[in-house]
Amino acid sequence: MKALAVASGIVFWTLVLGAVVLMFFPGSDAGQPVAVLQVDTAGSAGAARTAPVTTDGVDLPPGFSVTGPAMAPTPPRPAAPTLAPPGQGTTMVPTAPGQPPPPGQGTTMMPGAPMMPPPGQGTTMVPTAPVLPPPPGPSGALETPGRQGGVSPVEGAAEVAMANLAAGIDQTGGTALDAVLPALTEQSDYGPLPKIAADGRRPADVYARPSRYGQVVGGPPRVAVLVNGLAVPGAPDADIIKGLPPPVSLAYGAYGRGVQEWVDKARADGHEVLLAIPLEPNNYPAVDPGPHTLLTTLPTNENIKRLQWLMSRYAGYVGLTNYMGGKFETEPQSLLPVLEEVKQRGLIYVGDGSVEGSAAGQIAGNLELEYAEAQVRLDAGALDKGFAELEAAAKARGSAIGVAKAAPSTVKRIAEWAGSLEGKGLVLVPVSAVMRSQSQS
Repeated sequence: MKALAVASGIVFWTLVLGAVVLMFFPGSDAGQPVAVLQVDTAGSAGAARTAPVTTDGVDLPPGFSVTGPAMAPTPPRPAAPTLAPPGQGTTMVPTAPGQPPPPGQGTTMMPGAPMMPPPGQGTTMVPTAPVLPPPPGPSGALETPGRQGGVSPVEGAAEVAMANLAAGIDQTGGTALDAVLPALTEQSDYGPLPKIAADGRRPADVYARPSRYGQVVGGPPRVAVLVNGLAVPGAPDADIIKGLPPPVSLAYGAYGRGVQEWVDKARADGHEVLLAIPLEPNNYPAVDPGPHTLLTTLPTNENIKRLQWLMSRYAGYVGLTNYMGGKFETEPQSLLPVLEEVKQRGLIYVGDGSVEGSAAGQIAGNLELEYAEAQVRLDAGALDKGFAELEAAAKARGSAIGVAKAAPSTVKRIAEWAGSLEGKGLVLVPVSAVMRSQSQS
């Protein structure tokens, strides 16, 4: 009886498993095996299953599974799209009905509105490499790499700059310039001297009047005017600069009381300042630029001492310009140490255009010192002619510098002329902006 009961049980379970196999794995017409069944016993304790395995809605006993490596393919059933694992994207590949996607092709789906395939085509969901979001920008908003605020830095800067390059009077920034910084000042036996700060900032950059016209090429031709003859022997009153547009640059000498106050007032009105240093003229001493004039007959160390005394009279200037110097600027051996000192202290040098055969340009080029030279002398008796020459030079070169001696009538005419530049398609900028726009081009 026991043997009969065991045999009956085996037959019963064989029939049950056979029915399951026939239900889910119908045989093929070719008479091939319909399935290969593998009955797995429960795994180890570490991998034990505590819930029945579910296959297409049919619960199998714990520890059993059905595999079919040789199963014949069955028609696919519509199902929900398979989502990629967390952190990965999904590539939507348009395909013809019932066809697999072409190798290596597909369209990456980024978050947004769903993409619909063309009529008559389906889509295949293909897992792709993880798609990481772009890093947050300074404001916390997500930004695409290489772009800020929706505009790339290069094209954005160019578009903004070009859009603001209008003719007339340069209106960049506010009126008052920044105060003198201790970090750009060195104490010496003569007084405070300019220097390059520990972080690399230079007086030539910090004390210059800001101008968008010095940062890009293009736009209206630039004209700059340097008014000199201030704080030198026989100079007019310091209030003479009233009425000048802020982009007009001013050159002060080192003589007189309260020059620092004059310079501070000029910078508060928006004018960038240069220091005018007295250099030996051709007919010295019949014509004397003043005390501490640099001479070709003096040794280098004595000229540097005189130069440092001149440079210590006040602070806040972007660079130096010559006051006379018909002889000194034509002697390279005398001029070279002076321009080296200018370079080392983070300043610029501007030639006033009065010295024929000046060696300043060539020496400055060898030293990689920022240098510019005026093209036009704006003489008081022929200002209209001088303005016309300055305008023509700017249109031909892209920029030009004119130099005028301070006088009440000259200052008034400069202000009037500046008001006419918009109609002429020119723009009045500081001297430093012309220098930098020339280096850009």
